[in-house]
Amino acid sequence: MNAAELVAVYDANGEVVGSATRARMRAEGLWHACGAVLVRSADGERVYVHRRTDTKDVYPGMHDCWAGGVVAAGETPRECAERELAEELGVSGVALTPLFVLPIDLPPVRVHMSAYETRWDGPIVTQAAEIASGEWMTVADLRARLADPAWPFVPDGRLAALEWFRGLWRARRRPWGPAG
Repeated sequence: MNAAELVAVYDANGEVVGSATRARMRAEGLWHACGAVLVRSADGERVYVHRRTDTKDVYPGMHDCWAGGVVAAGETPRECAERELAEELGVSGVALTPLFVLPIDLPPVRVHMSAYETRWDGPIVTQAAEIASGEWMTVADLRARLADPAWPFVPDGRLAALEWFRGLWRARRRPWGPAG
């Protein structure tokens, strides 16, 4: 997406209220939305982590575990997630499992992140204009790296990964104590 393309503009409550150019959205810190996909190996033990190119308009050169981007005008977050997954990592035709919608207010970035997950063991073909490098990392290694505030990881992606970790914990927790 280039600076002149139209993106969907949202309000703080997550409702679409119009559109603006990407450049205006960035310059004015307008609320917008993104579709983001966490790519996990089929066994769920590894996550694909990449480093953004130094030419990205926001958070250049930083690491991220979410393939995704800004929702275009007239596009849904899920459509955006599918499009970005195909563009950035060359992964298409996969099932996306909804995880959560997370409002992130880190001025000038104000975004409603619709997060999804997919399982994939096929080839990863990165988009050179957006991704400088990438690798598979165990979930435990990702958690450990994210615990280091000095690791250059995109701030909104860090918040989303921490939300995902909380969801993993909740899914494993037994509401009535240990099984007997």
